[in-house]
Order: sequence, then C-alpha cells, then structure tokens
Amino acid sequence: MKLLRLLPAVLLATFAIGFTSRLTAETDAALQAKIDAKIAEVKTWAADPAIVSAVVAQNTAMPAAYASMNQDTWKGLTVLDPLVRGLSRNPTALILKSHKAEWVAEAFLNDASGAKVALLSKSSNWSHGTSQKHTDPMAGKVWQGTAQIDESSGLQQIQIAVPVLSEGKPVGSLIVGISVTKLE
Repeated sequence: MKLLRLLPAVLLATFAIGFTSRLTAETDAALQAKIDAKIAEVKTWAADPAIVSAVVAQNTAMPAAYASMNQDTWKGLTVLDPLVRGLSRNPTALILKSHKAEWVAEAFLNDASGAKVALLSKSSNWSHGTSQKHTDPMAGKVWQGTAQIDESSGLQQIQIAVPVLSEGKPVGSLIVGISVTKLE
C-alpha cells in the first residue's frame, strides 16, 4: 500500500529528470550551433592575407626580444610593457581589433612555435606551443575548450582555436575566447 502512495511521486520525479535532461540537451545543442557559427567566422579572420603574412613572417624571422621570453618573464610583464603593447598595437592586432565583437572575450594569434604574433590584450600564457589549443590547429584541426572562467579576462568563456593556413598548410593558430553570456 505504501508503495502505491509513492508511485505518483516517483513518476513525477522521473518525468522531471527526463524533461530537465532533454532541456539541457536542447540548450547544449543550441549553444553548440552558436559556437559553430563563430568558429566559421573566426576561420575567415585566420584566412585574412595580412594575418597569414604576419604569421609566415614571424615563422621566418623570430623577433630578437622573443629569444629570452618564457612564462615567468611573461607573467611579470605589465600591459604597459613595450613588448605587450607592441603585440596589442601592431598592424595584425589592429586587424583582430577590427573583428572584435561583444562576444569576443580575448583573441591572440600564434606562430608555428606557439609564440604570440598579435593579441587583443595580454594573455595568461606566453606560448601555447605544447597545448592542444595550438597543436590541434597546427595539425589542421579546429579545437574547442570547455566553459571556464578565464584567468586573463575574468569572464566565463569557451576558447576556440583555428589553424592559420598558408598554401593549405598550418603555419600558426588563432585562439579566440567566446564570452558565453554575450553569445548571440
């Protein structure tokens, strides 16, 4: 008898769990569709001839200031440091800034080694050379991270990375942080 009294509550709970799971799956699918659209957009940025040329040029001749750069040194630099300012104000950075929309939390362009070519603002890391967000694009693949609070921007974002291609071959990566709350 007790079991029969519990049956409606069990059925209601089962329905609620199933409905919530379906709602989450639909929300996730909708969010992924928006991210996929942004990936397609970012691929067009990475194909800009000026961006490709800047990456190829840096791959050919690494700036002298990069020789001694490492993560500890990068962390110690302020946004006013000439190296950081140069990366955020060079002609390639101005191209990135021309694409900046409300949904862009951060963007940085890397050469083949993972060193910075241009950025919107100082990133958390100097080089992403060994991280999957760089190695996947260097293998010609798109990479997508999970939603997290970014250390450098303080925003909940999902990072994506696309290859920069020259003559069909990866020469660098463009990493963009997508602000989840501002995604249209």
